[in-house]
Amino acid sequence: MLIEFRVENHRSLRDEQVLTLEAGRVGDADDPRPRAVEGHGTALLPTTALYGANASGKSNVLDALVWMQDAVSSSHRRWDPAGGVRRDPFAWGEHAARPSLFEVVFISEGVRHQYGFVVDDERFLEEWLYVWPHGRRQVWFEREGMEFKFGDHLRGENRLIEAVTRHNALFLSVAAQHRHEQLGPVYQWFGSIRGDISDSSVVEWLSSLLPPPPGRHVSIFERVEPDRAKLAVLDAVKELLRAADLGIVDVRQRDVANSRWLRRSQEIQILLRHNSEHEDAWLTLEQESDGTRTLLGLARPMLQALARGGLVVVDELEGSLHPLLASRLLQLFNDPATNPRNAQLLFSTHDTNLLGTAMGEPILRRDQVWLTEKNPQGATVLYPLTDYKPRKSENLERGYLQGRYGAIPFLGDLAGRVG
Repeated sequence: MLIEFRVENHRSLRDEQVLTLEAGRVGDADDPRPRAVEGHGTALLPTTALYGANASGKSNVLDALVWMQDAVSSSHRRWDPAGGVRRDPFAWGEHAARPSLFEVVFISEGVRHQYGFVVDDERFLEEWLYVWPHGRRQVWFEREGMEFKFGDHLRGENRLIEAVTRHNALFLSVAAQHRHEQLGPVYQWFGSIRGDISDSSVVEWLSSLLPPPPGRHVSIFERVEPDRAKLAVLDAVKELLRAADLGIVDVRQRDVANSRWLRRSQEIQILLRHNSEHEDAWLTLEQESDGTRTLLGLARPMLQALARGGLVVVDELEGSLHPLLASRLLQLFNDPATNPRNAQLLFSTHDTNLLGTAMGEPILRRDQVWLTEKNPQGATVLYPLTDYKPRKSENLERGYLQGRYGAIPFLGDLAGRVG
């Protein structure tokens, strides 16, 4: 589970900002949302929301974490060896040339890890990994430029991997490709961060779960018997669609390229059947409403995380979703019964229904809410709602909309300007 994310000089995040997913001293003792996790003394939260005005920087917080993940997964294999580093620092002033910092603290396999790096436009200037097995801090490696120091507890072909590490590649990225056994879980933790909700990801995912289109030949090397794991995921998808009350009763795929030999490609279409007396009441994914496509896009990372654990990162969770449905998705993560592997959901939103009591007890605790706003220099400031110490009985939705906690837009006299 993610404990803390620290970032400096990424887009509007000019100065160092820190997001923590540790539970605060709020709520009742029997609240099931905070999770006691082996390896960390403070309970962690399964859902965290970022609120703020448009262009206040809440999306940039999420983008910074995704950028860090991409650097870990891709800097060795996919980045141009002579291409420097395509970072995105603060756009004006002296910070545009200053280095950027990214760091995460997380729990993996019951052990606390602290990993981070400093980078400029050309190279990684620093990189470090500290680990707390049995509660005691160990230095596994530290990097300054192309100078590496390895702790006694980090075994493996460290010097060999150092020799093939480029100035614009992370040591962790290189080590993973060389199957470094000890660093594998650290690399895999970054791989458990999910957030792609595009139509193309939905097509690829559902195509891998659904039976082949009619008339397609199946290789003798392919499994033709029902795959129980796939069937379980498909059942979960169907249940999610039923709960959303979208009128969808079936899903299938077809091969629009009319090729019997293709397996999975862009020539596959996903079709959804609607509850209708007409047998041909099928629509392609592209023909569906924004709400249906958003829900299916969210289904992949969310169901995978709930089944395996991990972190889901979503920008504007409420996009085209009914408030009741967005609340239900959060409840899946908040409830230990539906989230036994302690998956986490980190998202930005404008949906104030999640703060209010119109649907009963607020979906979000006060320590699950973070706010962003711009300072006079145009830099984002990130802070927790608990800084304002709202009372337990306080209506958070009303307080937020009234500007009691900041992080709302200054609208001015819009009517007068239009008139």
